[in-house]
Amino acid sequence: MLARDGEGATKFVQVRVESARSDAEAHSIANTVALSPLVKTALAASDPNWGRIVAAVGRADVQAIDIDRVQVWLNGVQIVENGARHPAYTEAQGQAAMAPTDIEIVINMGVGSGSCRVMTCDLTKDYVRINAEYRT
Repeated sequence: MLARDGEGATKFVQVRVESARSDAEAHSIANTVALSPLVKTALAASDPNWGRIVAAVGRADVQAIDIDRVQVWLNGVQIVENGARHPAYTEAQGQAAMAPTDIEIVINMGVGSGSCRVMTCDLTKDYVRINAEYRT
């Protein structure tokens, strides 16, 4: 409920990492994607920006990433295959996948049996405004 009720949030997002080397690596990858300001702002704009997701995967604190094995789906639409834009992916599919309030990002690392799910929300102008207007 914390992620769903975030101040100014418009999207509830689940980042699910599968087939990582370990659960710990899956958690690191999922958390890096979920906390990425660039991913969160893309979510706020309903922008299916696969490059921001893959860049966040690459920033995760894990031993090594075989980018050629990475697959990514947005609400069931495969947007990344072998670390690059899926050849059949279209912008229209991405826009449709980003339209709902609830978004699931699935990242398959293709290297093991580790998995993790992290929940987050988008980063909107209202979130920034709300948190900038009050003092503690």
